[in-house]
Amino acid sequence: MRIPRFRVRAAAMATIAAMTLSTLPAREPDTLHGVDLAGIDHSVKPGDDFFDYANGAWIKANEIPADRSSWGVWGVLSELNNQRVRDLIEGAAASRAADGSDAQKVGDFYASYMDEAGIEARGLAPLKADLDRIAAIGDKAALASYLGTTLRADVDALNATNFYTDNLFGVWITQALDDPDRNVPYLLQGGLGMPDRDYYVSDSAKMAELRTKYRAHVAALLKLAHIADADAKAERVFALEMKIAKAHGPRVDSEDVHKANNPWKRADFAKKAPGLDWNAYLKAAGLEAQNEFYVWQPGAITGISALVASEPVGTWKDYLALRLIDRASPILPKAFVDENFAFYGTAISGTPKIRDRWKRAVAATNGSLGEVVGKLYVDKYFPPESKAKIEAMVQDLVKAYHARIEKLAWMSPQTREKALAKLATLKVGVGYPDKWQDYSTLKIVRGDAWGNAQRAQEFDYRQALAKLGKAPDRGEWVMTPQTINAVNLPLANALNFPAAILQPPFFDPQADAAVNFGAIGAIIGHEISHSFDDQGSQFDAQGRLVNWWTADDAKHFEEAGARLVAQFDAYKPFPDLAENGKQTLSENIADVAGLSAAHDAYLLSLAGKPAPKLQDLTGDQRFFLAFAQAWRTKMREAAMRNAIVTDGHALAMYRGDTVRNLDAWYPAFDVKEGQKLYLAPKQRVQVW
Repeated sequence: MRIPRFRVRAAAMATIAAMTLSTLPAREPDTLHGVDLAGIDHSVKPGDDFFDYANGAWIKANEIPADRSSWGVWGVLSELNNQRVRDLIEGAAASRAADGSDAQKVGDFYASYMDEAGIEARGLAPLKADLDRIAAIGDKAALASYLGTTLRADVDALNATNFYTDNLFGVWITQALDDPDRNVPYLLQGGLGMPDRDYYVSDSAKMAELRTKYRAHVAALLKLAHIADADAKAERVFALEMKIAKAHGPRVDSEDVHKANNPWKRADFAKKAPGLDWNAYLKAAGLEAQNEFYVWQPGAITGISALVASEPVGTWKDYLALRLIDRASPILPKAFVDENFAFYGTAISGTPKIRDRWKRAVAATNGSLGEVVGKLYVDKYFPPESKAKIEAMVQDLVKAYHARIEKLAWMSPQTREKALAKLATLKVGVGYPDKWQDYSTLKIVRGDAWGNAQRAQEFDYRQALAKLGKAPDRGEWVMTPQTINAVNLPLANALNFPAAILQPPFFDPQADAAVNFGAIGAIIGHEISHSFDDQGSQFDAQGRLVNWWTADDAKHFEEAGARLVAQFDAYKPFPDLAENGKQTLSENIADVAGLSAAHDAYLLSLAGKPAPKLQDLTGDQRFFLAFAQAWRTKMREAAMRNAIVTDGHALAMYRGDTVRNLDAWYPAFDVKEGQKLYLAPKQRVQVW
């Protein structure tokens, strides 16, 4: 769900930048420190629907809370984590710490967001200077300059994986595709108010209905802002966004790094993307001295630039005012908050009730001051013992991958050597970064919610610009310690496992090895696998985009990927909408390979001894149940449809059925030919 849409630290990015587990529902905390026996639905045969077998009783007994678009045990952990972070932040807010201190910044940012009475009293006044700047745009050169200033709102691409920015373009500053020793800017398509081009161009009835609601939303916002002729302006804004959407490249193309490998010199922009005054744009963006860029979606950059020239300045001014108001809505008066949620929360995601204000304030504070909050979180909730145990599990998984690569009969010695070199140089961060970010130059003022958000964006942008011309820092984190997720960074050949995911139910120090390897072990294996999946395998040990496969090896890998694409294409949760196996291929490969390696590591942990029988379950049964219960999720239909269109991950219920590709699953649950999930041995996908 894209609420709040005012993103302090978010932007469009490419999947190869940060391949994550996305929202990770898990098992419910269990006093037995094992799998959740009560959640199993014994009326379902494991071989027909393993996800439903493992979770069906829980799904029947639980409802999605009104303020959520989905619910699972991840949600339970998320609620716990939110409360923990709230206590830390409110403690800082109450302390009235010394001006300029970390505690002051965290406390005052949160208190400002929570000051509903003050926000209501100020109305649209905080936006007046920005709206006046838009109103003063008199020609295309001035328009280009203003558009350049909006780029900074979307620089922190490392915190998102959905290719989305509602600014005209987004920028991501990181390692060059061909040179691991320098950082360069990547330019990405943007400019849409709805989550993806498909919302504009799809001919489905559901999308047509959402387009009607979006047009009403645009008009409603303009009316709330007392902008004259709101209905007519809303139609012009929507028509412009429709043209932008038609210029966009599809998500599947955006995930193909080779289609993104488009180095442009600064002089190329005027020739390849005429229409926008690129000199004025790049100067306003602070990139006037930069001579080299990577253009991720060149067709979109060219098409959108042409629209800057062809569409009237007045239409662009209406569009920019709308984008500004819409983005700021979560920290404007209640009428704006409600309108924002009515569309993005309810219409897009199907959520009937907005989250409590304090939860939104926690999310915003985490977004702007993530590592400040992270330090507080780690000190209280992440003991050194947990860090040590997870680091040991990581090493177990690395050993398992090493053994799997060594044994691959189809892999040539040349490719094997490169794969093992990449595995050996993998940098794994557990819990928190080696070096905390310094926020000393960021000014936070109590009572200035909008100003705080703008200054936080500007701070992020300056931090990113400072990376240009320097060597990449492989130890830099892209997630905060209090984030319940995990990530692989192929350009850096690095992994991050934040502290918040390294706790029950994902990792339980008191659970047996089968449960921990099935849950957190599969997550660790998933992230390691991203270094070798259809996209990660295109990067060498130093993060260069280079082909290190022989032709025959690449063919085998592609054939295995094609079978996995077909497997997921066959999943159809709605009569009019199926999973897109190509769009989700990277994550599906990671699920299969990660689960396989986790099972290997589990067996290695037994040191040749038989697995104990616990909870009246064998070791393999506990392992596979822990994995499937790690995907326990209920979703509203609107959220599910949105995920299928925009997410690089398959739906949780299909990810839980990944077990069908592992030979060991079949005897563990007596799965027979003729059952729905049954695959003949040669049909089971084994990539690594």
